[in-house]
Amino acid sequence: MSGTSTTDNVEEIPSTLVEDESHVSFGTWLTVFGGVLGAFIAVLNIHITNASLKDIQGALAATLQEGSFISTAYLTAEVIVIPLTGWLAMVFGLRRYMLVNIALFVGATLLCAMAWNLESMLVFRTLAGLTGGTLIPMSFTLILTLLPTSKQPIGMGMFALTATQAPTIGPTLGGYLTETFGWQAIFYLQIIPTSIMFLILWHGLKKSAPNLSLLKNGDWYGMAAMAVGLGTMIIMLEEGERNDWLESDFILRGTILAIACLIIFVAIELKGKQPFINLRLLARRNFLLSNLVGIVLGLGLYGSVFIMPMYLAQVHGYNAMQIGLVMMWVGLPQLLVVPIVLRLMKVIDPRVLLAIGTFIFGLSCLLNIYMTADYARDHLIWPNVIRGLGMPFIMVPQNVIATAEIEQEQVGSASGLLNVLRNLGGAVGIAGLATFLSIRQQFHSNHILESVSAYNPITIERLQGFKNYFSNLGADPVLAQEQALRAVDAIARRESFIMAYNDCFYLMGAAFIVSLGFIFFMKKLPTPEH
Repeated sequence: MSGTSTTDNVEEIPSTLVEDESHVSFGTWLTVFGGVLGAFIAVLNIHITNASLKDIQGALAATLQEGSFISTAYLTAEVIVIPLTGWLAMVFGLRRYMLVNIALFVGATLLCAMAWNLESMLVFRTLAGLTGGTLIPMSFTLILTLLPTSKQPIGMGMFALTATQAPTIGPTLGGYLTETFGWQAIFYLQIIPTSIMFLILWHGLKKSAPNLSLLKNGDWYGMAAMAVGLGTMIIMLEEGERNDWLESDFILRGTILAIACLIIFVAIELKGKQPFINLRLLARRNFLLSNLVGIVLGLGLYGSVFIMPMYLAQVHGYNAMQIGLVMMWVGLPQLLVVPIVLRLMKVIDPRVLLAIGTFIFGLSCLLNIYMTADYARDHLIWPNVIRGLGMPFIMVPQNVIATAEIEQEQVGSASGLLNVLRNLGGAVGIAGLATFLSIRQQFHSNHILESVSAYNPITIERLQGFKNYFSNLGADPVLAQEQALRAVDAIARRESFIMAYNDCFYLMGAAFIVSLGFIFFMKKLPTPEH
C-alpha cells in the first residue's frame, strides 16, 4: 500500500512504552491523562470564548461581523492542523512536538488576553488554533499507542468526556469569568491546566529521535491543497449565513476554491507515493461507518450546543450564566454513565451499545420538537439529561469500533481522520442548522401572518386587550393602538422562531435515527477480554 510507508506516525514511540495486557503503570495512565487534558483544553478554548464574544468585540472596537472571525480564526487553524499532526509528530519526534506546541499554545493564549486590536487578536487566535489543535489527535494517539488493547476502551472513555464536557462547561465558565473578572480571565484561566499538562507530559513521554529527512520528500502539494481546502471550507461555513451564501461573490468563489482544493487533495493522497495521511483507511468498512456516525455525532453535539443557547437567549432572554445552568445537565450524567459503558463493553457487542446511544440521543432531540413559549429551564432539563446519557454510549463504542483493526503504523492517520471528520460534522451541522433555522422561521412567519387578519375575531380581541393594557399605562389611543400592533407582531415573530427551533431539533433527531442504518452494516468485533 502506498500510504503505509509514510504514515508510520508512531515510530518515534519506544515499544517499551506499550504495556502488557494485565498491567498498566500509574505513570502511563498519568501520561494518557495529560494527553486527554490537552484535548479538553483545545475543545474548551472554542466554547469558553464564544460566551464572551460580545465583550471582546466591544473591547477591541470590532463590529459583530468582524468579531465572528475571532472564533473562526481558531477553528480554521485547528481543523487544518489536525490531519497534519501525525506526520509532524513523526518528523520532529512525539515528545518534542507536543511539548513545543503546548509551550506555544500557552504563549498564544496569554497574548490573546493582551490583544490591543482586532488584527492582533486574530493573529494570536490563529496561532492558538495551530498549536492547540495538535492536542486533540495527539491525545487519541497516546491512547492507542501507550495502552494495550484491553485498556484502550478506558482511554476512549476519558477522551469521550473531553469531547462532550468541554462544549457544555465552556459557555457557563466563560460567562461566569467574563461577568466576574472580565473577558481576559477566560484566557488566563487556561494557563493553569495547560501548565499542568506540560509537566505531566514532560515527565511521562520518553525522548525520541526526530526524522527530519522526511521533510525533503514531504507531501507538500497534498498538505497545501488540504490546508487551503479545509481552511476555506470552514470560513465559508462560518460566514455563509451572514453573507447570504451563494448570493455573495465572496462565498461563491470561496466555495469553488474549497471544492477544487479538496478534490486535488484527495487525488494526491490516493495516487501519491508518499501521502502524509492514509485516506485508504476509509475503504475499511468499520472505519468508514464509524466516521459517518461521528459526523452525525458532531452535528448533534455541536448543533445542540449551538441551537439550545440561541433559543434560551432569544425567546427567554437568558444570559450566559443562566444558559450554562441549563446546559450543564448535558454534561453531568456523562460522569456517571462512562464507567457503566466501559463495563458493558466487556460483555455486550459495541455495536449494540452504539445503537442504544444513537437512539437515546435522537430521542432527546425529538423531545424538543414540541416547545412552546412556556418551555424554559425546567422543561429542558430532562431532554438534556437524556442527551447526556446517550453521548457516552456513542463516543466510546464508536471510537473503539473505528480503531479496533487499525495497525500501530496507521494510528496517526486514523486519529487525524476521526477527529477532523467529527469537527467537520459539527461545522457543517452548525452552518446548516443556522440556515435551516432562518428558512423555517421565514416559512412559519409567513403562515402566522396569513392567519393574523384585522378581520379575525381572535386577532381583534387580542389587539383590543393589548390596547386597553397600554391605555391603562397612560398611552393615548393612537400610541396604544401602535403598541398593541407591535406586541402582536412580536408574539407572531417569537412563535415563528420557536417553531423553527422545533424543526431544527426534529432534523437532528431524524439524522440520528437514520444513522442507525450505518451501525447495522458494521462488522462484529471480538468481545474484549477481561
